[in-house]
Amino acid sequence: MTAFLDNPLMLSALMAGLSAAIVGGSVGTFVVVRRISFISGSISHSVLAGIGLFLWLERCYGFPAVSPLWGALLAAVASALFIAHAERTFKQREDSVIATVWAAGMALGIVLIAKTPGYTAELSNVLIGNILWVSRQDVILLTSLAGASMLFIAVKFQQLKLLVFDVEEAKLQGIPVNRLYSELLVLIAITVVALTQVVGIVLVMTMLTLPQLLAGLFCQRLSLMILWSVIISMACTTAGLAIAYFLDWPAGASIALVSIALYIIGMGTKQTVLKLKKV
Repeated sequence: MTAFLDNPLMLSALMAGLSAAIVGGSVGTFVVVRRISFISGSISHSVLAGIGLFLWLERCYGFPAVSPLWGALLAAVASALFIAHAERTFKQREDSVIATVWAAGMALGIVLIAKTPGYTAELSNVLIGNILWVSRQDVILLTSLAGASMLFIAVKFQQLKLLVFDVEEAKLQGIPVNRLYSELLVLIAITVVALTQVVGIVLVMTMLTLPQLLAGLFCQRLSLMILWSVIISMACTTAGLAIAYFLDWPAGASIALVSIALYIIGMGTKQTVLKLKKV
């Protein structure tokens, strides 16, 4: 703990990581239960286009310098709304829409970054994460995103619960399912942006699914699963940052490895418990 308190970079990284863990743990639970992990993956890869666009505009046309995080947020939300609209309006298969958004986001981002003059260190940060270099503005933005996400879940928890478990019942109760699904995808987009800052695009799916899957091994109620997902995500973030600090490892990869290790241990523990019950 002294390492976090004495080092401003580590303290900022911890605050950003815990904010991302809160939103990732809670929203990721709905991703896992609704089984839309690959939609989350396509949204996360579209983030590269938004970041590339903001960097290109800044360096080529003097666009006011703002955090690339805003470009990531813009691209993620736009992709989420496109996926929801395409599935509903054009009656396209879900996997076709996912593949389109996934490929378009990556391709456009790579082209824009290739055309951006100067050294684009942001590309490496986005792909593998660089939580140790978050700015004060980034921490404030991530904290705000976490607060807004938690407020949305608290207000619409019962509706979201029906959406992920029983869509037909939700329709019978008069819940605007299509709009709520779009709102959920936008919420996932916000979560992806928060997690990208921590572990990068490559490892977003790890933090958006593994803590939630681990919680799901031992929790039957959705509310408890959300609570434990947040706790596990925060623990993985803190432990991963500590490992990165003492072993000089990449922070994002360290957080992801802790999540993977805990999930494997959790699966082994669950199987042991089941075997003991049969004896």
